[in-house]
Amino acid sequence: MIDVREIDLSAVREQVDAVLEDFLQDKVRVAAGRGHPLEVAGILRDFLAAGGKRIRALLCVVGWHAVGGNEDRAAVLRVAASLELFVAFALIHDDIMDDSDTRRGRPAVHRALRARLGPSPRAERLGAGGALLVGNLALIWAQELLHIAELSVQRRRAVHALYDAMLEEVMYGQYLDVMGTGPDDDVDAALQIVRYKTATATVERPLQLGAAVAGADDTTLNLCTALGLPLGEAFQIRDDLLDVFGSTDGACAPGLGDLREGKRTVLLALGLRAATPAQRRRLRDLVGRADLDEHGAAEVRAILEATGARQRTEHMITSRYDQVLRVLDEAALPPAASRALRGLAVTATRYTS
Repeated sequence: MIDVREIDLSAVREQVDAVLEDFLQDKVRVAAGRGHPLEVAGILRDFLAAGGKRIRALLCVVGWHAVGGNEDRAAVLRVAASLELFVAFALIHDDIMDDSDTRRGRPAVHRALRARLGPSPRAERLGAGGALLVGNLALIWAQELLHIAELSVQRRRAVHALYDAMLEEVMYGQYLDVMGTGPDDDVDAALQIVRYKTATATVERPLQLGAAVAGADDTTLNLCTALGLPLGEAFQIRDDLLDVFGSTDGACAPGLGDLREGKRTVLLALGLRAATPAQRRRLRDLVGRADLDEHGAAEVRAILEATGARQRTEHMITSRYDQVLRVLDEAALPPAASRALRGLAVTATRYTS
């Protein structure tokens, strides 16, 4: 099994970005030749350039290294880049469903398209429809990048089966998030949404996809699950916590998005479960209000602190991080891959954006 002294994650990120840039530039050329709207590829380029740590792409390449990947580097970079287009699709659609105003400090795609249409009474609907189609193209192009990754027949089948499973899981998770009608203090239901909507697609499947490019066996794919599910859950639980409270270093400011949306997070479920009747009434009165202001959000945060929900949420993140470290301690992975995974675990559980 070939090992390297370190996996240069910065170089991997640059290589994935280069694949995306080349691919989207080609889409602009094709669109120009066929008379298609040129701005669609530009919208996606701008969206991808606006931020994001490329954690899924990095995990995919680290998964490839974990199996001793030393061939098919171009293929694994295309699979990794495909994951970033898939994420663009998911986030663009998520913003439409959540009616979000911004994404990564910029107007959400549906808001930006709506602004292009000026004062038209149909601008809101048409902006959402345009963003829906941009997201659809991102998914189609993600699949195209996957298809042009040159792999043997056996490895191609394994990669496509994992990718299909990931797509299905995310759609089920999104459906549960949108349509869930169970008790709002059900922590297990909130965790199920986290597992389907985020944990599998953020960590488990990217690791497995990279490993499958290198010809991983079932034992290795199961190891990816043992690492990926707790780390993916910690990633999303941290993200939900940051949205409400921000980060202690001030790099991530507290927001109103999840609170105004009434998002069914683990944090909120824990707060509702531990709240007094009076606190529960206030949480249910404030959370989910489209006009919630900072004064109301401060009251919600105070209740979540007083009930111990914030502290218990932090404990859930820490316990999952520790679980990942135990799995890594016991796994016979190449040292470089193990070190990279430990670093990515810190990135995923301490701060996300």
